[in-house]
Amino acid sequence: MRIAVTGSIAVDHLMFFPGRFTEQLVPDRLHSVSLSFLCDRLEIRRGGVAANIALGLGRLGLTPLLVGAVGPDFTDYQVWLKQHGVDTDSVLVVPGGHTARFVCTTDADHNQIGAFHPGAMAAACTISLHEVAERAGPLDLVVVSPNDPAAMLRHTEECRTAALPFIADPSQQIARLNRADAQFLLTDARWLFTNEYESALLQESTGWTARSILERVGTWVTTLGAAGVLVERSGHEPVVVPAVPDVTAVEPTGAGDALRAGMLAAVARGAPVEAAARLGCVLASFALESVGTQEYTVSARSLAARLRGTYGERAATALAPVLGSLP
Repeated sequence: MRIAVTGSIAVDHLMFFPGRFTEQLVPDRLHSVSLSFLCDRLEIRRGGVAANIALGLGRLGLTPLLVGAVGPDFTDYQVWLKQHGVDTDSVLVVPGGHTARFVCTTDADHNQIGAFHPGAMAAACTISLHEVAERAGPLDLVVVSPNDPAAMLRHTEECRTAALPFIADPSQQIARLNRADAQFLLTDARWLFTNEYESALLQESTGWTARSILERVGTWVTTLGAAGVLVERSGHEPVVVPAVPDVTAVEPTGAGDALRAGMLAAVARGAPVEAAARLGCVLASFALESVGTQEYTVSARSLAARLRGTYGERAATALAPVLGSLP
């Protein structure tokens, strides 16, 4: 399956606050918040939702196409992605621009406060999926992940016009979408990804009930943090796949992107959705154990061992064909 992953490509500045954000909030002063946190350390890492998902797919043996816009400072990052199996030839380099920046502070409870500057990502709306397909060959699936909103709308429209299956993953950009745009991004999607909070926010943004959204997208995957992942399919009973227990969570940024990569890699190789969710949870557990969204490493043996230990021998055996091409 030829998967194109559209969305953000960024550099993450990750800081760590040893206290708790909630202890710094004064309930009757929330209308005028002015806070600064003295952080213990700073990590500068490669990131961006689309790049994270694409790298995860590459680690699992696929060759995804990354589609997004960056600045000339992307050179070293591009080499890194290519080394891990990602086709970056459809990435637009914007002269004079800067690759997007994500600045995030995580507290002792793994709560996060972040800010994102799009930089060159604002030019992503000029990228044509038709031209990507002309260069790389026919696409089988497109992931429309957080990006410049105009780019998300364009890529969704291109997929719908070409009858090309696509996945809606609006996540951080839901707050930037008006009702018509939010509805547009979901309609006819093959899958939808959200977390719990985004699930509620998307219902408010679209004005649709959860049932109405599910009927439009067919499969809705909601990440539940330490509780795992909820998989809902129209016409089927919902299933909750538990997360891998006893994971030493070093830094949560990027775990959801790893989960998406694991699920998509499994589905691309013919695995059923529930089995795909198990692989997604396992890959997310490796991401949680690393600082940075792309620093984790996996092998067929390590993935199979964690699948076996969490979900049993039968679950590991069912995913053996998916892991067969990995070292």
